[in-house]
Amino acid sequence: MIILPAIDMIAGKPVRLYQGDYAKSEIVASSVLETARAFAQSGASYIHMVDLDGAKSGSRENAKLIAECARSVTSPVEVGGGIRTMDDISWYLQNGVSRVILGTAAVENEELLKSALAEYGEKIAVGMDCRNGYAATRGWLESSDLYYLDFAKHLENLGVKNIIFTDISRDGTLSGPNLQMLEALSKHVSCDITASGGIKNIDDIRALKKLGLYGAIAGKAIYTKDIDLMEAIRVCEEEE
Repeated sequence: MIILPAIDMIAGKPVRLYQGDYAKSEIVASSVLETARAFAQSGASYIHMVDLDGAKSGSRENAKLIAECARSVTSPVEVGGGIRTMDDISWYLQNGVSRVILGTAAVENEELLKSALAEYGEKIAVGMDCRNGYAATRGWLESSDLYYLDFAKHLENLGVKNIIFTDISRDGTLSGPNLQMLEALSKHVSCDITASGGIKNIDDIRALKKLGLYGAIAGKAIYTKDIDLMEAIRVCEEEE
């Protein structure tokens, strides 16, 4: 399993939300670029970046900064938030980003998802952000009637190889990941599963690793120093 340290941004600043609530955001570092460089220097296999302004507005709000980070660090970067068109996808992939995450677009525009998969294959991941087991969209502001296991199976059938699962109720809370839902998801589909939301300490990392997941996204716990990134990477690389 790999650790993906997260940089969520609003107005060019690294922030964390509490349970996806934009009104409960806090700035967690002084610079997005310096944070990305520090994560890369710690040995991160991937850096997870989210344009929270874009997730809400549906357009690329912090894209230039994200591209600058992607070109400036040795670790590959994946990005989500506000990516709604093929132009958005190709722009990021042509400007240093290694993987693009479709969230709202994967729910609301299946033709776009199909086109993206046909053209870019494994460079496309789907962010499955769930509230009470159902997918949420538009920066977590709207809910759908898509139950997460059914949605995941459908995505697998479309050719999606990488699903990033977030339990919104856990995100930014340091209350631990939803191991039960993650285990059910990993058994239900053959896609690479990345866990996101609620990861609070190294024990959570070990528990996720036991599930055989592809990756774990850690954000707040790294900024609060409840998780040492280099230690987490080392734990993930240990032989069982």
